[in-house]
Amino acid sequence: MTDSSLTELNRWLVQLVERRGSDLLLVTDAPACIRVDGQVVPIGARKLESDEIENAITPALMPHALRQYLEIRIADSSYRNTNLGRFRINLHQERGRAAATIRALPTTVPFLHELHLPPTVEQLASLPRGLVLIGGPAGSGKSTTVAALVNEINRRDARHIVTIEDPIEYEHANIRSVIEQVEVGHDAPDFPTALRAALRQAPDVLVVGEMRDPETMRIAVTAAETGHLVFSTLHTTDVASTISRIADSFPPERQSSIRQELAMSLSAVLTQILLPSKRGGRYPAAEMLLIGYGARVHIRKNNIHQLHQEITMTKKLGSFSMEESLATLMTQGHIDREDAMLHAIHPDDLEGILRVAAKR
Repeated sequence: MTDSSLTELNRWLVQLVERRGSDLLLVTDAPACIRVDGQVVPIGARKLESDEIENAITPALMPHALRQYLEIRIADSSYRNTNLGRFRINLHQERGRAAATIRALPTTVPFLHELHLPPTVEQLASLPRGLVLIGGPAGSGKSTTVAALVNEINRRDARHIVTIEDPIEYEHANIRSVIEQVEVGHDAPDFPTALRAALRQAPDVLVVGEMRDPETMRIAVTAAETGHLVFSTLHTTDVASTISRIADSFPPERQSSIRQELAMSLSAVLTQILLPSKRGGRYPAAEMLLIGYGARVHIRKNNIHQLHQEITMTKKLGSFSMEESLATLMTQGHIDREDAMLHAIHPDDLEGILRVAAKR
């Protein structure tokens, strides 16, 4: 890899970093664009060609990712520029032409209080064991929340933490804990292989960057059942869909047994979204269910629709609904009513919370 072969990519990345964007988007027959505060902004007028995108990106791919792209025309990789920082690359094809999304990876691990999540989220870093699922759409800050939780544990406890990621997004220093970070593709061929190996390394805490397949899910659930604290993420929108996603990933004849295992191993589910702030930037809205006896019964019996009621039932323990989170952001002046109503899972509940707040 030579500097000259990466000149075009680095030129785009300079603009991404200088304008504090989150993603660089490269698509054939469109100008290079960046995403800033959720909005896509062009950084040039000239439309890119497919060969131009490939020539700019392939020199930045790690060897295993380049082989993958040449074989199946899609690959994920990490890329480090000494002056600009670290980036996550996804090079793929659309309509037979090259396209790429490059995400800027933060240089420092955040503190949980910096994320503006409801304060009871801190409890997740104090759980002794069990499976903790973090759900949300792409770009909603799931990985950032997990990294902040690991940071809390690392600064407070002397534990052995193993993270399995594709690619590694936040680089943790060993503070009070010992942290091993395994990158899929570079350090292990896939998530299941890395996770099975991690269980032989006597970890206290496991982080599975993403549950992509039933085998990874099965091993993670088993790890939580056997006394480990396991954090993982899923592309889901609320507590109920997060739990359903796991059970529905298995063949019908296995789903009942998986629900039984989930009911025993699950400790908490947090889902989050990012909303544009009236003052610029974005703020997270979230909902969290701390799993108690009632939730375990509903999961076991596949009464997933009852879990929203469990959030209310366990509010004193620290659970909270998306509507409560949205109402708080509204009353604090961070988001407007239209955005709050648009993102409410149960709009009638939000209306009720706002009416009560208005009477106070």
